[in-house]
Amino acid sequence: MHIINRRRFLQVGSLASAAMMMPKFLKALERGELVPPGNKVLVIVQLSGGNDGLNTIIPYRNDIYYRSRPALGIKRTDALSLTDNLGIHPALKGFKSLYDDGALGVLNNVGYPNPDRSHFRSMDIWHTASQSNEIWSDGWIGRYLDAQCKGCDKPTQALEIDDTLSLALKGDSAKGLALTDPTRLFGTSNNPFFKDLLKQGNHDDEHHNVDYLYKTMGETISSASYIQQQFKTYQSKENYPNTELGKKMRTIANLIMSDINTKVYYVSHGSFDTHVNQQQQQEKLFEQLSDAVTVFTNDLKKNNRFQDVVVMTFSEFGRRVSQNASGGTDHGTANNMFLIGGGLQEKGVLNDGPDLMNLVDGDLRYNVDFKSVYATLLAKWLGADDKAILKADYQHLNFV
Repeated sequence: MHIINRRRFLQVGSLASAAMMMPKFLKALERGELVPPGNKVLVIVQLSGGNDGLNTIIPYRNDIYYRSRPALGIKRTDALSLTDNLGIHPALKGFKSLYDDGALGVLNNVGYPNPDRSHFRSMDIWHTASQSNEIWSDGWIGRYLDAQCKGCDKPTQALEIDDTLSLALKGDSAKGLALTDPTRLFGTSNNPFFKDLLKQGNHDDEHHNVDYLYKTMGETISSASYIQQQFKTYQSKENYPNTELGKKMRTIANLIMSDINTKVYYVSHGSFDTHVNQQQQQEKLFEQLSDAVTVFTNDLKKNNRFQDVVVMTFSEFGRRVSQNASGGTDHGTANNMFLIGGGLQEKGVLNDGPDLMNLVDGDLRYNVDFKSVYATLLAKWLGADDKAILKADYQHLNFV
């Protein structure tokens, strides 16, 4: 099954490359079927800094919540109701609309055993899908690329819309590509200095690091032209917000609506490290998130792509149950995740909300390992061998 899935992965990439040879008028005629049917895409939105899950999905009937957060708790009348017991932050109006449309899933109490409250260490754990006592140098998406990309002609199956590449997208033999703007990347890659440098390079250099740099440079130059050609095939007419996240989501939408071979897109938003003045900071960031994702999902719907895209949000940890003395919250443990898409098999609130009577040293207990979410997306959405990629057998969930 793994071989079949990898073959399908290569076929999609080949179709994308072949489509570049089609005359423009044929591409216009075929616009409705330009992307191969069933070409599944995963968009990962990292909420950097440790988003406060309790003020994201609010247990508005729980007295412990309000006693723990006398100044910080979201009023029941302000929360947007999801169930009899849970509401969503009032700044996430677009997410509430997706929830009402059956296109959003909320997974509560997500974490991992023996949690770490360091931003850097916990983010490494989420990026690599390691255990908390293991140090890995390759990321879970990177290992997905290692497994699926042998024989791929374009190393563009995973793109991070940012200046730097996250550990999550770094594999042993394959890596994602980081860029902020396809046009700018194309312009930079065509600088004569880089092309001359590449020609002069000794690809049999005895120093592995030098050889790797030349290889990376060559792949980037080749990929930049391909990405730019695909990027030009569709330019969204939707009014994306003029925020950093809005611009990133617009870039992703333009590429998804082309026939590019990219399967995974990665963006970061934040910082949600709200030790001080949490209400204003989280509200602003949520408004930006909600506005960008709302336009993005509407764009996908209008172009018949929403059913083939899943958006997953995560943060490296949640916050403590009790507010601190500075109008904020400190580093905690378990958190919630959002899953958005037109092809979800389970929607709404997917499991019980946090148990505020059963804390560990003032922190929430996790009951869903985040690696089960990864395993589900790898196996059921991307058609990959999750056990080999994650180096363990994790339970599959039913949201896709």
